Amino acid sequence: MLRGRMRRDRQGRREGVDPLDAAQEDRVRAVLALGGVPHADLPDGVQQVRLKLLERAADGREAPRDVSAWAAVVASNLAMDWHRARRRQERLGERLAVLWREATDEDGAESRALSMAVTQGLDALPDTQRQVVVLRFYADLPVRAIADELGIPEGTVKSRLHTAVRVLRTRLHEGEVV
Repeated sequence: MLRGRMRRDRQGRREGVDPLDAAQEDRVRAVLALGGVPHADLPDGVQQVRLKLLERAADGREAPRDVSAWAAVVASNLAMDWHRARRRQERLGERLAVLWREATDEDGAESRALSMAVTQGLDALPDTQRQVVVLRFYADLPVRAIADELGIPEGTVKSRLHTAVRVLRTRLHEGEVV
């Protein structure tokens, strides 16, 4: 059984069990902060630890003997994951910069015009579609890896890719770039 306190809504009904008490939550925040997670992301980290503890209970597994220690280990792992994701984003940015330099240096004016048109088309896409296009075509990630990275279903990735490519293709044909 999960240890924790019951919350009540305004009418006095129970809302559920909070698996982390205040001291445990403070410890999780401290571990995340010491792990280099920015202050703005700490509440999300605490929430992820809560969710992992609730998932554990939902799977029928026992609560850890020492919830505080278990939560600290999970928080440490989340901090490492945060750093890995940040490094992936930095590498992606570096790769995009290299590709941009190569396209503008080697292929001449025609390639620059195409690159500019694609860049403008990407800028005009909604963030969700742009993110998927960049991960697929510039970072060369497969659909499954993109879905895992963004935490969305594979079908959503495919749908966003299809829509974004269709929009980009239409814009490039309308602008007579292609």
